[in-house]
Amino acid sequence: MRRAALVLATALVTCAVHAGDRITGKPFATRSEVLATHGMVATSVPLATQIGLDVLKKGGTAVDAAIAANAALGLMEPVSNGIGGDLFAIVWDAKTKKLYGYNGSGRSPKGLTLKWFQEHGYTAIPPTGPLPVTVPGTVDGWFALHERFGKLPMKDVLAPTVAYAREGFPVSELVAYYWNLSVPRLEKYPGFTEQFTLAGKAPAKGEIWKNAHLANTLEALGKGGRDAFYKGKIAHVIADYVKAQGGFLAYEDLAAHKGEWVEPVSTNYRGYDVWELPPNGQGLAALQMLNILEGYDFSKIPFGSAEHVHLFVEAKKLAFEDRAKFYADPAFAKAPVDWLVSKQYAAERRRLISPDKAMKAVEPGTHKLDGDTIYMTAADQWGNMVSLIQSNYRGMGSGMAPPGLGFILQDRGEMFVLKEGHANTFEPGKRPFHTIIPAFITKDGAPWLSFGVMGGDMQPQGHVEIVMNLIDFGMGLQEAGDAPRIQHEGSTSPEGQAAPMTDGGFIDLESGFPYETVRGLMQKGHSVRFANGPYGGYQAIGWDAKNKVYVGASEGRKDGQAAGY
Repeated sequence: MRRAALVLATALVTCAVHAGDRITGKPFATRSEVLATHGMVATSVPLATQIGLDVLKKGGTAVDAAIAANAALGLMEPVSNGIGGDLFAIVWDAKTKKLYGYNGSGRSPKGLTLKWFQEHGYTAIPPTGPLPVTVPGTVDGWFALHERFGKLPMKDVLAPTVAYAREGFPVSELVAYYWNLSVPRLEKYPGFTEQFTLAGKAPAKGEIWKNAHLANTLEALGKGGRDAFYKGKIAHVIADYVKAQGGFLAYEDLAAHKGEWVEPVSTNYRGYDVWELPPNGQGLAALQMLNILEGYDFSKIPFGSAEHVHLFVEAKKLAFEDRAKFYADPAFAKAPVDWLVSKQYAAERRRLISPDKAMKAVEPGTHKLDGDTIYMTAADQWGNMVSLIQSNYRGMGSGMAPPGLGFILQDRGEMFVLKEGHANTFEPGKRPFHTIIPAFITKDGAPWLSFGVMGGDMQPQGHVEIVMNLIDFGMGLQEAGDAPRIQHEGSTSPEGQAAPMTDGGFIDLESGFPYETVRGLMQKGHSVRFANGPYGGYQAIGWDAKNKVYVGASEGRKDGQAAGY
């Protein structure tokens, strides 16, 4: 016990010393921001960033670069994403001076019902195997975004990843770490070991990885468009494979898929408009938290203090109970979005927060209802910017790897609730509640920041922390991402999203918070623990309107890179 305490104390001191040694960007920045005038790309893998940058230099748009980099990440970081998953994006279009939102999430199989789960004794949808598989929405999302905002031929956009898939590339450190954790969980599924291991083992850091099957799939998309995925041979291979494993995703489900353009939702936080996408994602939770926190004067509350963390966590508890009750596919359960993000409702919720005592149980608001992940961002020479997030869910997804295709199907269906009467109850042809959310900030009607923080329930919390770090605590773009993070976890019930918090949950604090903060939180009744690694991954591109310069930042906790030209 004494040894553990010593290690923790050493980690805290080391973090502080390293940050303090920097001449600029103090106290938390691990490196300087990246500055460029023509374009910028920020992703979680440097090789993917360079691919996106090359596309920009060839005259591609921000969306072209984003698709190219996303394709590369599916190859280079399959532990987080790939074309077997879903995609969401927010695009700033310089011509119309407007934000456009895209929901690229897939639906549940139409041949699977809640009654089937009940008759077979399921209380929750399993995290792996064929049952949590939903229609992959990423490829359709690429082509929808490209049709509206792209410039280069899709074949050329995908070509760099095809080349890397055939020639191979060295696996980066963090990707190798998570890959090694995934293999024991997923190796039992047909197609996984053959396509995602080297002689039964995960590739180690620096080992060369190739994926000729994925190269063939991407080439097919470049030639045949999105229908090559949803209505051609690939769709038949997916459907036949899932059926053989005892699943329900059918060719008809793939052929019927279509993503949709949606209107982003915003709230104004101290003069800055913060934008998220509406449900079935969880972006509203970030806006609700910001509305509650706006009622406190953080110019008088130091970063990292017990008061700062306490107020943040209490706001999160309130927002997440609404998240559990209201957020779902709007085609099945329409959330009262305007009410949830209203300042009046935030004021009502804020009154529930005590300055001295942690809430143990929280009820959602009362309103009548009607009826692992990658984040990346890109900006181009014309002023267009895209905030894009894409995921398989739970790292490498379901483990379902259709033969000869080179990707794994997502397990996003696990997020459905097997409880009648809930907004997110499983139904055929329904989109599940989604954790992945892109974000954007505008100031006075102009772009200010494209950003995101990947990582499950951490995402809306991370969004709020970045906004507060920049606006309340005056940090720079890199420092705002490197500053130690807070994550609150509520109920761990098998019912997941549908289960209310009854015990106050846990606060995970990253190394860098002083012991005085921990002690102060415990005195308020919080349960505090130190967890290793659940703090998300951040990428950001800001726009300096005065100097006409893009400012890039990349997550210090990941392998990533921001780069411009």
